[in-house]
Formats: sequence, structure tokens, C-alpha cells
Amino acid sequence: MNEIKTSRNGIDYLVKVLRTTAQTLTRSTLWRIPHANSSENEIALKIGRYKKPQGLTISTIEQLDSLSPKSELTLDGEEFQALVTFLQDNYEPLKEGAKKYIPLNETFDTKNIVHLKAIFENPEKTQLLDFIVNNNLIPQDLLIALHQVTKVKAISQFKNMLTQDFNEHHWQKWFKENSWVLGTEFVKILDERAIDTANIADFLMQAYDGFIDIVETR
Repeated sequence: MNEIKTSRNGIDYLVKVLRTTAQTLTRSTLWRIPHANSSENEIALKIGRYKKPQGLTISTIEQLDSLSPKSELTLDGEEFQALVTFLQDNYEPLKEGAKKYIPLNETFDTKNIVHLKAIFENPEKTQLLDFIVNNNLIPQDLLIALHQVTKVKAISQFKNMLTQDFNEHHWQKWFKENSWVLGTEFVKILDERAIDTANIADFLMQAYDGFIDIVETR
């Protein structure tokens, strides 16, 4: 369990030993610094490399208020937040060996959204798909994630539609857009049509074996 301590000056802090060697240790300290004119606290970070005290455990070292520093660096709140953002945006791409990438916080501004929409709304869909596949613009794991998000969104829409008084047209449209929910045995959703002189089916589902299931909405 992490324990937040309070210094003699009344400042809360949290200490973590990052690494130890035979002669030195690296320790980080987070400071929660209150502002007299604001309800918000500033979080500062101190990282230091110190001469390792002999015969002490890590938990004891974390309790020590003073060590002999070989080097120390303290980042104020603004610098620390900039470091956090830098690591969030760049650690994974760099680790995975990316040469060029766009951090998410740069992607979702209005200008870039308009540009991306213009690309994906290209009427030449076959040409667009060939371009995406040939240049590996969308990795496989992202395709899987997009597919999953689409299903989650569809289920949420389905639940909402159950609370509404929709006619068969809305349900037919939903099932055509989300035919995966019917399972793998169905190959096509047909339009509503007359069954006999008195009845019209809302819509029909054609299976691989050629048989058709009749679906009625209420």
C-alpha cells in the first residue's frame, strides 16, 4: 500500500525507489504543493540519484528524509505535466519502433478531423481500400478494435430502440446494417413482402440452406 507522508513544512509527498545498485539508488518523490490563492494543488516531481546507505532495506530508504545526492532534478507542476504528456504520447510508439506517428492529442483537432473525413468519404471506395491495404495504414489490431467498438455501439442503439415506438422500417434498417447479430447461418435480409392476400411480413431472413425465416416486429 502506498502511504502519503507529510513533511515538516506541511507538504504531502510520496516516495518510490526506482532502482538500486551496489553503490547507488535512484529515488523519485512526488510533492503535493498547496496554493494559497487556489483550491488546486500543484504536483511537483523530484528525481535523484544518491549514495546507497548500507544495511538498509528499500522500505527504510523510502522513509529517509535526507540522502547524500549525487544528482537531483526537481520539476515544477508545469514541467511535470509536460513530461507526463510527452511520455503518454511517445513512449509506446517509440517502444514499438515507429518512425513517424501522430499523437492522439494532435489528431483530434477540427482541422485534422475534416481532413480525415475527406479521405474516408472518397467516392472511389475500391481505390480507397486498395490504398489503405497496400500502405498498411490501419494495423490489424486497430481494425479488430474498430469492429468491436462498432458492435458495442450497435447494441447500445438496439437497447435504445427497444424503448421507442419504431416501425418495421427502422428495425429492418438496423438489422441490415448489423446482420452479424443474426449469426452466421443467414446470408441476406429481404425486404417486406406479401405472404398471402391478407398478410405482409415485416422482413425476411434468408439462410444458407435456402430457407427463409419470417420476422415480425411489435
